[in-house]
Amino acid sequence: MLPLDVDVGAVHDVFVRHIAHGASPLYEPPDPADGRWQRGSVVEAWYLADEPDTAWAELYRALAGTGLAPAHALPRDLWRWRIDFDCVALLDSDERLARVGLPAPLPTQAQWPACQAIGEALYAERFEALLVASAARPAHRNLVVFRTERQVASCTPQSSPVQIDDAPPVARGMRT
Repeated sequence: MLPLDVDVGAVHDVFVRHIAHGASPLYEPPDPADGRWQRGSVVEAWYLADEPDTAWAELYRALAGTGLAPAHALPRDLWRWRIDFDCVALLDSDERLARVGLPAPLPTQAQWPACQAIGEALYAERFEALLVASAARPAHRNLVVFRTERQVASCTPQSSPVQIDDAPPVARGMRT
């Protein structure tokens, strides 16, 4: 397979990730989870958001697919993560997605197989992470961090999390 036509960038910033209240920020599910950009049987990944509203929009989108109310997933801990990567595939615009044969992201699992194939190919090309447009909040970004071990050296959870007991309001620009 030929290398994919992607722009490469560095990400040195703070992103957020929510997890079940009281769980370790390095939590690993008992069975490796599938996501939009990877299958757990190939490589595990953390999905982080550019800001809290994007993280909640992604959670609400996922819950909408199951029919569960947001309160069902609470309480949650919102962690801030320091990210320091030098080899990130940039798939954060419609133009960049089109270069690898993908459409603009929609909040549907129907797109997952095509996205997983691209994500796994980029992982095989030794990318550390992908910067992608949020399917739930297209003007914002998610960072998909590939991980083969419990801890990723370039991702550091910051101090203590913020506990969220009540469902935050629906973010502006969210789509489900």
